[in-house]
Amino acid sequence: MREREHASSGPREVVGLNVFVNGHGGGNPVPLVRHATGMTLEDMQAVARKYGHESAFVFDSSEPGVDWTLRFFVPNHEMEMCGHATVGTLWAMRQWGEWTQNTARVRTRSGLVDIRWDLPRERVWISQPPVTLRPLTSSLDERVRQILDPGRFATWKHIAINASTSRAKTLIRVATVAELDALRPTLAQVEAVCADVDSTGLYPYAIETGPDGTTTVAARQFPRSSGYSEDAATGIAAAALWSYLSATGALALGMPSAPVITTIRQGEAMGCPSAIELQARFDAQGKPHGCWLSGQVTWSAL
Repeated sequence: MREREHASSGPREVVGLNVFVNGHGGGNPVPLVRHATGMTLEDMQAVARKYGHESAFVFDSSEPGVDWTLRFFVPNHEMEMCGHATVGTLWAMRQWGEWTQNTARVRTRSGLVDIRWDLPRERVWISQPPVTLRPLTSSLDERVRQILDPGRFATWKHIAINASTSRAKTLIRVATVAELDALRPTLAQVEAVCADVDSTGLYPYAIETGPDGTTTVAARQFPRSSGYSEDAATGIAAAALWSYLSATGALALGMPSAPVITTIRQGEAMGCPSAIELQARFDAQGKPHGCWLSGQVTWSAL
């Protein structure tokens, strides 16, 4: 569904998307402005505040080898990069016939992002660079755990770690998916602790292996200061988690000719079932170098 957004620079068409959909009511919404040239910072911020979600804005690019420049805003501020909004934007550009090649490249504030079109599945894959990791000190680790769940933090065995492919996320492993879904964090303290650990969100996760050997990875995201308390699906956090788990040998990568796709579930505790797909990105020598990120996209009402 589309409607007109009146800003100081003139009318703008805002289109609604849902990204990383995994069932009824799932996915993370994206208000998308297809032609944003001429919009001011105030204009873009106003769109994000009106709709209450990460909003994407497409600008033409004069940079050689770059197809578009993308900017992203949440209700409280501009973001350097937004995974689900990038996936959704390029999917929409494909539907409109504005992107017809197998690959594309976009400029974001966090750097260049490579895009490829998965024709058999009709999905967009976007690149993320190799991860950087930084364990927390024991005192900061304890603070994060207490904020996530004061009653059970002492039973968690894994130390929290900051991981980043575009923006730093604090990864905290909990024992089971049921325990993950039962978390009731002290939301009023999330922003302060994220500032102290230099992170843009807390990303607790759980890994379970079923009787058939199938591995389930589930996560939740409590953002630092986006203007809402929890995210239904967070591509950049999922990329950071996948990269950390793969670096520690917890996930299989496969080979360049047959990469293994890992699905990270999110949003189920919110009633917004979402699924984020990730796989290794291999370089010309066949060595893993970052990852690819994808998921299902649908049109939605704003």
